[in-house]
Amino acid sequence: MNRYPVWKYAIMVIVLLLGVLYTLPNFFGEAPAVQVSSLKATVKVDNAVRQRVEDALKAGGMQPDSVVQEGNSIFARFDSVDNQAKAKTIVEKALIPDANDPTFIVAQNMLSRSPAWLTALHARPMYLGLDLRGGVHFMLQVDMGAAITKKVESYAGDLRAALRDKKIRHGGVSRNGDAVEVKVRDEATLAQVRNLVTDTIPDLSATTSSDGEGFVLRATIKPEAMRKVQEQALKQNITTLHNRINELGVAEPVIQQQGLDRIIVQLPGVQDTAKAKDILGRTATLEVRMVDESAEARSAEMGQGPVPFGSEKYLDRNQIPVIVKKQVILTGENLNDAQPGFDGQTQEPTVNLTLDSKGASIFKQITAENVGKRMAIILFEKGKGEVVTAPVIRSEIGGAACRFPVA
Repeated sequence: MNRYPVWKYAIMVIVLLLGVLYTLPNFFGEAPAVQVSSLKATVKVDNAVRQRVEDALKAGGMQPDSVVQEGNSIFARFDSVDNQAKAKTIVEKALIPDANDPTFIVAQNMLSRSPAWLTALHARPMYLGLDLRGGVHFMLQVDMGAAITKKVESYAGDLRAALRDKKIRHGGVSRNGDAVEVKVRDEATLAQVRNLVTDTIPDLSATTSSDGEGFVLRATIKPEAMRKVQEQALKQNITTLHNRINELGVAEPVIQQQGLDRIIVQLPGVQDTAKAKDILGRTATLEVRMVDESAEARSAEMGQGPVPFGSEKYLDRNQIPVIVKKQVILTGENLNDAQPGFDGQTQEPTVNLTLDSKGASIFKQITAENVGKRMAIILFEKGKGEVVTAPVIRSEIGGAACRFPVA
């Protein structure tokens, strides 16, 4: 006679079957694969890229077990590591004709051999760490000096703008090390500047001294504000690393802070150490410039004349030339953050910029003076620039947050 009701035995059998089902992926092992991902935010990995990969492999006499697209990457699986290495060389030659200006990342990776029906059930193998699976281990140091310098420059710009708005006469605002210095001629003006710093920039602590010709107010970042700057720098770098590691398709990476200015990165199962190092270590900068709207510039865009003096030519994501002025309106120094996103209404990709107060002030003035004209956002990587977007300014844009559609 059973001691328990039948439904309890049924639950036990179901749980046992589910346990066996989701354990199965661990028995299929891993397959060597070549992964193709986008190196630039403006380049999409779609069916056209997948077809180029398949055509290149076929032309090179390689027969992959499968070529599939998962997320923003394409994976070509092979039966051996030797074929994987050969396929990587073939795909690189097909997708990256200019090694100095790569558009895609072609890396070696290991993927589960689980059948599609198991993957569709979200049954995945248990991922092993560096000790059991191997991989790469990096320790990265954040340049806190540069982060602090950028913040002090931002405070100097804020204070300069505030003095101008309040019409307070001064002998100059400059950065001296990690401090902002303001020169004034008399004690009355010195008191006004001190009060302005206290009211508008509470993160700064001000001291005063005499320089023989007048007075100098020296403002330094308070300790608690300094910690916030360092924490924000670490947070931004960790977020950037997460985004870049996603390009490698690494399962369960370890990215964690160590100490005040270091980040530990562990990538289990990664075969291509040099490629991982290149991806994690690459830098990029943004610049905002006005598009040259002159007739000479339009002719240069169509290839019917030289680029006008004082302008430069860059290509957008569709390889269409855009003539922009050399004068830089904003740089990365004026950006607190830059992230890719999507428009909630059109579902089109966008570039979302967050400006500091100086950048917001400049941006507001420039957009007010150039309504109806085009403004270009240029991404520079490894010394080469690409126009991310060049929208028409419809109206004055105020505030620190800006969103632009990707060209």
